[in-house]
Amino acid sequence: MKLGVLISGRGSHLKNLMDRCARGEISASVTVVISNNPDAPGLRFPREAEIETVAFSHKQFSTREEYDAGIVDHLKRHDIDLVCLAGFMRLLSPVLIRAFPQRIMNVHPSLLPAFPGLHAQKQAIDYGAKITGVTVHFVDEGLDSGPIILQKMMEVRPDDTADTLADRLLPLEHQTYGEAVKLFCEKRLKIDGRKVLIL
Repeated sequence: MKLGVLISGRGSHLKNLMDRCARGEISASVTVVISNNPDAPGLRFPREAEIETVAFSHKQFSTREEYDAGIVDHLKRHDIDLVCLAGFMRLLSPVLIRAFPQRIMNVHPSLLPAFPGLHAQKQAIDYGAKITGVTVHFVDEGLDSGPIILQKMMEVRPDDTADTLADRLLPLEHQTYGEAVKLFCEKRLKIDGRKVLIL
C-alpha cells in the first residue's frame, strides 16, 4: 500500500509511520509527503529518506478548494491508497475528502466526540476530565466527526497541565495511529454506518 502523509510542523507522527513501515510493522510505504508549510521541520525526515516532498503554502491560493485540488493532484499522481493527516493544521474541504472517501485518517488527542478541534488537551484540563485519551478516525466533512477506528484511554493527573498531558499522550497517539494504519493496510477495517468494524 502507498501512504500519502500531510504535515504542517515537526513531523513526529510522520516519523512514527515511516519507522513502522521501515520495520515491516505496516505493510506499506510512505510515498509522498505534502506540507502547507514549506519550513516545516518534519520535512527533513522524508528528504533524508529520499521520499518525495511537496511543500506549497495555502497562502498562494485564493480558496481552500483550490489548494486542496492541488493536494489531490499530487496524491492521485502517486496512486495513494491511504491519506494520513499527521499534524496537518488545516481543515480539509470536500474537494479533498470526496476524492478519497473513507481513505483519509487522522489522530486526535482526546476521546472523541469529547473535546474536538484545537487544544484538546487544554479543553480536557479546563473541563476537569478525569480520563482522556486518543482517537484515530476516518475523516469526513465535519470537525473531528468521522467514524472512529480505535480509541485508547489515559488518566488525567491532578497536576497535569495542557503541556504535560500533551507530552504523555504523544506516545499513545503514535502507538494507536500505527495500529490503525496497519489494520487498514491489512484490509481489516469495514465501515458500517458510523461503526468501524475490525475484521
